[in-house]
Amino acid sequence: MWSFERSSRAALAGVMAALLAACGFHLRGQAQLPFETLYIPGNNPLVVELKRNLAAASKTRLVGSAGDAQAVLGFTQELRDKLILSFSAAGRVSEYQLRYRVGFRVTDPKGAQVYLPTSEILLTRDMAFSDAQVLAKEAEEALLYRDMQRDMVQQIIRRLVAAKPAPVLME
Repeated sequence: MWSFERSSRAALAGVMAALLAACGFHLRGQAQLPFETLYIPGNNPLVVELKRNLAAASKTRLVGSAGDAQAVLGFTQELRDKLILSFSAAGRVSEYQLRYRVGFRVTDPKGAQVYLPTSEILLTRDMAFSDAQVLAKEAEEALLYRDMQRDMVQQIIRRLVAAKPAPVLME
């Protein structure tokens, strides 16, 4: 009986693996960026997390100066907004929308060749609000912004993978 349980578990694991493979699931793996070295100026939380993810998930080497890099990722904006979505019958805020907007571009160190033109990513999250839970809602807001930052890093990496140098026009 013990071998029957063991073989049935093995069969179940095999079926699960086949189902996952059939649905197209695969591990993320390494990101293949189109440049060997990259410089990202700054040290704000977004840049730190982006550098950490690129170091772990790609073969592209991060360098300490623009002169040593094949490409430079520069941020044009990073904004966090909080908009009121709805009010209660008493006229108090009952729902907010959190927005996280990041603009960036990727060029060569001199800025002459553009790998990725100025792009903007906007992420939003809706959040219910209650005056009775102000401290908890502040913590929830911080948690949502951290979650959006992680999503932002992954979206930036996907765009970096798709980056291609612009064609050079001959005169």
